[in-house]
Amino acid sequence: MATAGRRSASTPRELTRVADRLSFVYLERCTVHRDANAITAEDGDGTTHIPSATIGTLLLGPGTRVTHQAMSVLGECGAGVVWVGERGVRFYAGGRSLTRSAALVEAQARAWANRVARLEVARAMYRMRFPDEDTAGLTRQQLLGREGKRVKEFYRKDAARVGMRWTGRRYVPGDFDAGDPLNQGVTAAAQCLYGVCHAVVAALGCAPGLGFVHSGHELAFVLDVADLYKTEIGIPVAFDTAAESPEDVGPRTRRALRDRINDTGFLDRCVSDVQGLLLPDGAEGDPADATVDHVGLQTDRGGDVESGRNYADGVIW
Repeated sequence: MATAGRRSASTPRELTRVADRLSFVYLERCTVHRDANAITAEDGDGTTHIPSATIGTLLLGPGTRVTHQAMSVLGECGAGVVWVGERGVRFYAGGRSLTRSAALVEAQARAWANRVARLEVARAMYRMRFPDEDTAGLTRQQLLGREGKRVKEFYRKDAARVGMRWTGRRYVPGDFDAGDPLNQGVTAAAQCLYGVCHAVVAALGCAPGLGFVHSGHELAFVLDVADLYKTEIGIPVAFDTAAESPEDVGPRTRRALRDRINDTGFLDRCVSDVQGLLLPDGAEGDPADATVDHVGLQTDRGGDVESGRNYADGVIW
């Protein structure tokens, strides 16, 4: 928060580019209020001022209270607000997304609606997880089969790394204690990754339900994104934690994953990965730039025409 405090104050209309903002600001156990065009975080140590236009997404952790005036200035400045668990682990609710542009969600919808493009995104996701494999021409069945083999082998090798015996993935919905310590750790890590990735998806204005690997669930795309980091982050943290002690594996895994996420700049990486998947060839400007406030009217030829005009006299579309 000190970094933001040193920045010059901005008015709500002087919106800061996303590239110049603090991607995420996390607050907990404080009262969030407004002072002019800044928000304030007041706790037992005093009051910290944060220029609202420098915030990408405000993560409100446990013990936070936020006033109507604070939410008003955050909305005017295009900052996203997400209610999360301790230090960003677990997504509970979200306000408006950071972006005013529909570039990302439109790109997501176009890719999802086309079978060929949807499969290409799924292949790209697989390459991100296993860059040593060539996915060109692979069918969905082949992708799922390879993914299953790779993850199964990863479970076995990582269990051997920590000196524990892996008997297979066992998860009983609603009964966390039914699994052994390794399975409990994997479940806890997965839940944390889902929460963090949900916060990123919401902040970028993407559609959580339009998945490219998962389907039929309101969080299908969130599950897609979280799986990108399963073998690199989730499973190793879970197995390391379970190997230390079989007691309280769930809470300890959540804390360990939380620390890994904060230490490695995971949130910024996740934002970059989502943008790269949906806009692989790049796009003009920043698709998550809060300064973009363009509204056009669609035409039959796929382009847009200017809004705010009366077309009663006709126009060639």
